Amino acid sequence: MLKCIAQWFKPKPSPLPIAQLGNPILRQPAMPIEDPTAQWVQVLADQMIEHIQAVNAVGLAAPQVCQPYALMVIASHPNDRYPHAPQMDPLVLINPTLVAQSEALIKDWEGCLSIPQLRGQVKRCQWVEVTYSDRQGQMQSIRFEDFVARIFQHEYDHLMGKFFLDYIEQTEDLMAEQEWRDRILK
Repeated sequence: MLKCIAQWFKPKPSPLPIAQLGNPILRQPAMPIEDPTAQWVQVLADQMIEHIQAVNAVGLAAPQVCQPYALMVIASHPNDRYPHAPQMDPLVLINPTLVAQSEALIKDWEGCLSIPQLRGQVKRCQWVEVTYSDRQGQMQSIRFEDFVARIFQHEYDHLMGKFFLDYIEQTEDLMAEQEWRDRILK
């Protein structure tokens, strides 16, 4: 058994396979990680960072890579989908908890690796305050604002078994990726 587990956690070529809408793991609440410093957690975090960089994404939650654990990576950076995104180093959040949020909501477009080729307008809190364990097992507290707060809320939803689709108010708030690029992103 141990050999099997060790083989599974060997670094894999990126990008990782992404669970798609309809996969049951995406609708289950993520399980807490007992030891944030465990080797398998470190390997998984590294693989998720590598995947984000390989596909030019800004965030990823462990359930999206078929791992039912409360782990996410946020890595905001300007790119073709989000040209005004702030630059930040990838941040690994283990067992994150939302502790406070703004009353002010901002509606903006989102996409998801688990729902390719679809964009949706979703209201999100302008800022959030979060606690989490870092990779060394130390508790941290941080406040995210604006676009980075949106990334956190999107990935946190994945840990709760939710999608941005769950917040769509009207069908006009959905758009195919190419149509969104042609009409909105211009």
